[in-house]
Amino acid sequence: MPELPEVEALKDFLTDHLVGHEIVRMLPVAISVLKTYDPPLSAVEGHEVVAVHRYGKFLDVETDGGPHLVTHLARAGWLQWKDRLPDGPPRPGKGPLALRVALETGAGFDLTEAGTQKRLAVYVVPDPQQVPGVARLGPDPLADDFDEARFTALLQGERRRLKGALRDQSLIAGVGNAYSDEILHAAKMSPFKLAASLTPEETRRLYEALRTTLTEAVERSRGLAAGRLKAEKKSGLRVHGRTGEPCPVCGDTIREVSFSDSSLQYCPTCQTGGKPLADRRLSRLLK
Repeated sequence: MPELPEVEALKDFLTDHLVGHEIVRMLPVAISVLKTYDPPLSAVEGHEVVAVHRYGKFLDVETDGGPHLVTHLARAGWLQWKDRLPDGPPRPGKGPLALRVALETGAGFDLTEAGTQKRLAVYVVPDPQQVPGVARLGPDPLADDFDEARFTALLQGERRRLKGALRDQSLIAGVGNAYSDEILHAAKMSPFKLAASLTPEETRRLYEALRTTLTEAVERSRGLAAGRLKAEKKSGLRVHGRTGEPCPVCGDTIREVSFSDSSLQYCPTCQTGGKPLADRRLSRLLK
Protein backbone atom coordinates (compact mmCIF):
# COMPACT_ATOMS: atom_id res chain seq x y z
CA MET A 1 0.00 0.00 0.00
CA PRO A 2 1.39 3.44 -0.87
CA GLU A 3 1.89 5.44 2.33
CA LEU A 4 2.94 8.98 3.12
CA PRO A 5 6.49 8.82 1.66
CA GLU A 6 5.41 7.24 -1.64
CA VAL A 7 2.38 9.54 -2.04
CA GLU A 8 4.61 12.54 -1.27
CA ALA A 9 7.00 11.39 -4.01
CA LEU A 10 4.08 10.90 -6.41
CA LYS A 11 2.91 14.42 -5.58
CA ASP A 12 6.34 15.82 -6.49
CA PHE A 13 6.50 13.70 -9.64
CA LEU A 14 3.04 14.81 -10.81
CA THR A 15 3.81 18.43 -9.97
CA ASP A 16 6.71 18.25 -12.43
CA HIS A 17 4.72 16.43 -15.11
CA LEU A 18 1.16 17.80 -14.80
CA VAL A 19 1.28 21.45 -13.71
CA GLY A 20 0.79 23.78 -16.65
CA HIS A 21 -0.77 21.09 -18.84
CA GLU A 22 -4.39 20.60 -19.83
CA ILE A 23 -6.36 17.46 -19.08
CA VAL A 24 -8.15 16.65 -22.34
CA ARG A 25 -9.68 13.24 -21.63
CA MET A 26 -10.78 11.26 -18.59
CA LEU A 27 -11.26 7.64 -19.58
CA PRO A 28 -12.85 5.44 -16.90
CA VAL A 29 -12.42 1.70 -17.33
CA ALA A 30 -13.65 0.39 -13.95
CA ILE A 31 -16.70 2.38 -12.93
CA SER A 32 -16.33 1.07 -9.37
CA VAL A 33 -13.43 3.47 -8.73
CA LEU A 34 -15.69 6.54 -9.14
CA LYS A 35 -17.02 7.59 -5.75
CA THR A 36 -18.73 10.82 -6.88
CA TYR A 37 -21.04 11.64 -9.80
CA ASP A 38 -21.73 15.38 -9.44
CA PRO A 39 -19.73 17.05 -10.90
CA PRO A 40 -19.07 14.29 -13.44
CA LEU A 41 -15.63 12.95 -14.23
CA SER A 42 -15.70 14.87 -17.52
CA ALA A 43 -15.85 18.18 -15.61
CA VAL A 44 -12.06 17.98 -15.25
CA GLU A 45 -11.58 17.92 -19.03
CA GLY A 46 -10.45 21.15 -20.64
CA HIS A 47 -8.87 22.48 -17.46
CA GLU A 48 -5.20 23.18 -16.79
CA VAL A 49 -3.54 21.61 -13.77
CA VAL A 50 -2.32 24.36 -11.41
CA ALA A 51 -1.10 22.30 -8.42
CA VAL A 52 -0.84 18.82 -6.93
CA HIS A 53 -1.37 18.33 -3.19
CA ARG A 54 -1.11 15.49 -0.70
CA TYR A 55 -3.51 14.92 2.19
CA GLY A 56 -2.34 11.91 4.18
CA LYS A 57 -2.43 9.14 1.57
CA PHE A 58 -4.72 11.09 -0.79
CA LEU A 59 -3.48 12.79 -3.98
CA ASP A 60 -5.25 15.96 -5.11
CA VAL A 61 -4.88 17.31 -8.65
CA GLU A 62 -6.13 20.90 -8.61
CA THR A 63 -7.29 22.53 -11.86
CA ASP A 64 -7.75 26.17 -12.85
CA GLY A 65 -11.22 27.09 -11.73
CA GLY A 66 -12.43 23.56 -12.22
CA PRO A 67 -12.96 20.69 -9.80
CA HIS A 68 -10.29 18.75 -7.93
CA LEU A 69 -9.42 15.20 -8.97
CA VAL A 70 -8.74 13.36 -5.69
CA THR A 71 -7.38 9.82 -5.61
CA HIS A 72 -6.75 7.25 -2.89
CA LEU A 73 -4.66 4.33 -4.14
CA ALA A 74 -5.79 2.00 -1.31
CA ARG A 75 -3.94 -1.26 -0.77
CA ALA A 76 -3.24 -2.44 -4.31
CA GLY A 77 -3.61 0.68 -6.43
CA TRP A 78 -0.85 2.47 -8.29
CA LEU A 79 -0.18 5.31 -10.73
CA GLN A 80 1.67 4.53 -13.97
CA TRP A 81 3.01 7.48 -15.94
CA LYS A 82 3.28 7.23 -19.73
CA ASP A 83 5.17 9.74 -21.86
CA ARG A 84 2.96 8.62 -24.72
CA LEU A 85 -0.43 7.05 -24.07
CA PRO A 86 -1.63 4.25 -26.37
CA ASP A 87 -3.79 5.33 -29.29
CA GLY A 88 -7.51 4.78 -28.90
CA PRO A 89 -9.60 4.36 -25.76
CA PRO A 90 -8.74 1.55 -23.33
CA ARG A 91 -10.91 -1.53 -23.50
CA PRO A 92 -12.92 -2.56 -20.44
CA GLY A 93 -11.96 -5.96 -19.13
CA LYS A 94 -10.59 -7.89 -16.19
CA GLY A 95 -7.18 -6.25 -16.23
CA PRO A 96 -5.82 -3.88 -13.58
CA LEU A 97 -6.49 -0.64 -15.49
CA ALA A 98 -9.13 1.47 -13.74
CA LEU A 99 -8.79 5.01 -15.12
CA ARG A 100 -6.74 6.84 -17.78
CA VAL A 101 -5.97 10.56 -17.68
CA ALA A 102 -4.77 12.13 -20.95
CA LEU A 103 -3.00 15.46 -21.43
CA GLU A 104 -2.87 17.71 -24.49
CA THR A 105 0.73 16.58 -25.08
CA GLY A 106 -0.25 12.95 -25.59
CA ALA A 107 1.25 11.99 -22.23
CA GLY A 108 -0.76 11.01 -19.17
CA PHE A 109 -1.17 8.39 -16.50
CA ASP A 110 -3.10 5.25 -15.70
CA LEU A 111 -4.55 4.35 -12.34
CA THR A 112 -4.35 0.60 -11.86
CA GLU A 113 -5.37 -1.83 -9.14
CA ALA A 114 -4.23 -5.43 -8.70
CA GLY A 115 -6.20 -8.18 -7.00
CA THR A 116 -9.89 -8.78 -6.52
CA GLN A 117 -10.59 -6.36 -3.65
CA LYS A 118 -11.33 -3.15 -5.52
CA ARG A 119 -10.72 -0.25 -3.13
CA LEU A 120 -9.07 2.30 -5.41
CA ALA A 121 -11.12 5.51 -5.11
CA VAL A 122 -11.46 8.55 -7.36
CA TYR A 123 -13.43 11.69 -6.45
CA VAL A 124 -14.26 14.79 -8.48
CA VAL A 125 -15.15 17.57 -6.04
CA PRO A 126 -15.10 21.39 -5.85
CA ASP A 127 -13.18 21.15 -2.56
CA PRO A 128 -11.03 18.20 -1.36
CA GLN A 129 -12.51 18.62 2.13
CA GLN A 130 -15.75 17.24 0.65
CA VAL A 131 -14.05 13.84 0.42
CA PRO A 132 -14.98 12.06 3.69
CA GLY A 133 -11.56 10.43 4.06
CA VAL A 134 -9.79 13.77 3.67
CA ALA A 135 -12.13 15.59 6.04
CA ARG A 136 -11.46 13.14 8.89
CA LEU A 137 -7.66 13.14 8.61
CA GLY A 138 -5.55 13.90 11.65
CA PRO A 139 -2.46 16.14 11.48
CA ASP A 140 0.32 15.45 9.02
CA PRO A 141 3.33 14.06 10.95
CA LEU A 142 5.81 15.91 8.71
CA ALA A 143 4.12 19.31 9.01
CA ASP A 144 6.22 22.09 10.53
CA ASP A 145 3.74 22.54 13.39
CA PHE A 146 3.66 18.83 14.28
CA ASP A 147 5.97 19.07 17.29
CA GLU A 148 6.50 16.76 20.24
CA ALA A 149 3.94 18.62 22.36
CA ARG A 150 1.24 18.07 19.74
CA PHE A 151 2.16 14.40 19.42
CA THR A 152 2.03 13.99 23.21
CA ALA A 153 -1.42 15.57 23.32
CA LEU A 154 -2.69 13.15 20.67
CA LEU A 155 -1.58 10.12 22.69
CA GLN A 156 -2.98 11.29 26.02
CA GLY A 157 -5.89 9.06 26.94
CA GLU A 158 -5.32 6.87 23.88
CA ARG A 159 -6.08 3.34 25.09
CA ARG A 160 -5.23 1.44 21.94
CA ARG A 161 -2.04 -0.43 21.18
CA LEU A 162 0.65 1.59 19.46
CA LYS A 163 0.32 -0.31 16.19
CA GLY A 164 -3.36 0.55 15.87
CA ALA A 165 -2.93 4.13 17.03
CA LEU A 166 -0.20 4.89 14.50
CA ARG A 167 -2.32 3.50 11.65
CA ASP A 168 -5.44 5.49 12.56
CA GLN A 169 -5.73 8.16 9.87
CA SER A 170 -7.95 10.32 12.06
CA LEU A 171 -5.19 10.42 14.68
CA ILE A 172 -2.11 10.83 12.43
CA ALA A 173 -2.41 11.09 8.65
CA GLY A 174 -0.39 8.99 6.24
CA VAL A 175 1.13 6.14 8.28
CA GLY A 176 0.07 2.65 7.25
CA ASN A 177 0.97 -0.94 8.00
CA ALA A 178 4.54 -0.87 6.71
CA TYR A 179 5.81 2.36 8.21
CA SER A 180 4.12 1.75 11.56
CA ASP A 181 6.26 -1.42 11.80
CA GLU A 182 9.35 0.57 10.84
CA ILE A 183 8.63 3.37 13.31
CA LEU A 184 8.09 0.98 16.21
CA HIS A 185 11.28 -0.91 15.36
CA ALA A 186 13.25 2.35 15.29
CA ALA A 187 11.71 3.36 18.62
CA LYS A 188 12.42 -0.12 20.10
CA MET A 189 8.80 -0.53 21.22
CA SER A 190 6.36 -3.41 21.10
CA PRO A 191 3.47 -2.94 18.65
CA PHE A 192 1.19 -4.21 21.44
CA LYS A 193 2.28 -1.59 23.98
CA LEU A 194 -0.60 0.65 25.07
CA ALA A 195 -0.23 4.21 23.85
CA ALA A 196 -1.51 5.64 27.13
CA SER A 197 1.21 3.82 29.07
CA LEU A 198 4.13 5.68 27.49
CA THR A 199 6.44 7.64 29.76
CA PRO A 200 7.57 11.13 28.64
CA GLU A 201 10.92 9.65 27.56
CA GLU A 202 9.20 6.89 25.55
CA THR A 203 6.87 9.44 23.95
CA ARG A 204 9.88 11.50 22.91
CA ARG A 205 11.58 8.42 21.48
CA LEU A 206 8.51 7.44 19.51
CA TYR A 207 8.07 10.97 18.19
CA GLU A 208 11.67 11.09 17.01
CA ALA A 209 11.33 7.66 15.38
CA LEU A 210 8.14 8.76 13.62
CA ARG A 211 9.65 11.93 12.17
CA THR A 212 13.02 10.38 11.31
CA THR A 213 11.61 7.24 9.67
CA LEU A 214 9.18 9.16 7.47
CA THR A 215 11.66 11.92 6.61
CA GLU A 216 14.33 9.43 5.56
CA ALA A 217 11.80 7.49 3.46
CA VAL A 218 10.69 10.69 1.72
CA GLU A 219 14.30 11.61 0.99
CA ARG A 220 15.00 8.16 -0.47
CA SER A 221 11.98 8.50 -2.76
CA ARG A 222 12.52 12.11 -3.78
CA GLY A 223 13.19 12.54 -7.49
CA LEU A 224 12.41 8.95 -8.42
CA ALA A 225 10.11 8.16 -11.32
CA ALA A 226 6.71 6.80 -10.34
CA GLY A 227 7.58 3.34 -11.60
CA ARG A 228 10.56 2.99 -9.23
CA LEU A 229 8.83 3.98 -5.99
CA LYS A 230 7.54 0.52 -5.05
CA ALA A 231 10.97 -1.05 -5.31
CA GLU A 232 12.54 1.80 -3.35
CA LYS A 233 10.01 1.42 -0.54
CA LYS A 234 10.63 -2.32 -0.24
CA SER A 235 14.40 -1.96 -0.28
CA GLY A 236 14.34 0.60 2.51
CA LEU A 237 12.22 -1.43 4.95
CA ARG A 238 14.11 -3.02 7.84
CA VAL A 239 11.48 -5.28 9.41
CA HIS A 240 8.19 -4.99 7.52
CA GLY A 241 7.76 -7.82 5.04
CA ARG A 242 10.99 -9.48 6.23
CA THR A 243 9.69 -12.34 8.37
CA GLY A 244 12.42 -14.92 8.98
CA GLU A 245 15.26 -12.61 8.02
CA PRO A 246 17.86 -11.33 10.51
CA CYS A 247 17.22 -7.98 12.16
CA PRO A 248 19.67 -5.44 10.67
CA VAL A 249 20.29 -4.02 14.16
CA CYS A 250 20.78 -7.05 16.41
CA GLY A 251 20.68 -10.11 14.15
CA ASP A 252 17.69 -11.76 15.84
CA THR A 253 15.08 -13.37 13.58
CA ILE A 254 12.26 -11.05 12.56
CA ARG A 255 8.89 -12.44 13.66
CA GLU A 256 5.34 -11.94 12.43
CA VAL A 257 1.86 -11.63 13.91
CA SER A 258 -0.94 -12.37 11.44
CA PHE A 259 -4.44 -10.94 11.42
CA SER A 260 -7.43 -11.61 9.18
CA ASP A 261 -6.39 -9.18 6.46
CA SER A 262 -2.88 -8.03 7.36
CA SER A 263 0.22 -8.83 9.40
CA LEU A 264 2.89 -7.02 11.37
CA GLN A 265 6.60 -7.72 11.68
CA TYR A 266 8.91 -6.97 14.60
CA CYS A 267 12.21 -7.91 16.21
CA PRO A 268 11.85 -9.64 19.61
CA THR A 269 15.27 -8.53 20.87
CA CYS A 270 14.88 -4.88 19.84
CA GLN A 271 11.21 -4.47 20.72
CA THR A 272 9.76 -7.01 23.14
CA GLY A 273 12.57 -7.97 25.51
CA GLY A 274 13.26 -11.14 23.55
CA LYS A 275 9.71 -12.51 23.98
CA PRO A 276 7.73 -13.53 20.87
CA LEU A 277 4.28 -11.97 20.62
CA ALA A 278 1.25 -14.25 20.52
CA ASP A 279 0.08 -15.07 17.00
CA ARG A 280 -3.45 -16.41 17.29
CA ARG A 281 -3.59 -17.67 13.71
CA LEU A 282 -0.37 -19.66 14.17
CA SER A 283 -1.62 -20.97 17.51
CA ARG A 284 -4.76 -22.34 15.83
CA LEU A 285 -2.69 -24.07 13.17
CA LEU A 286 -0.57 -25.82 15.80
CA LYS A 287 -3.55 -27.23 17.69
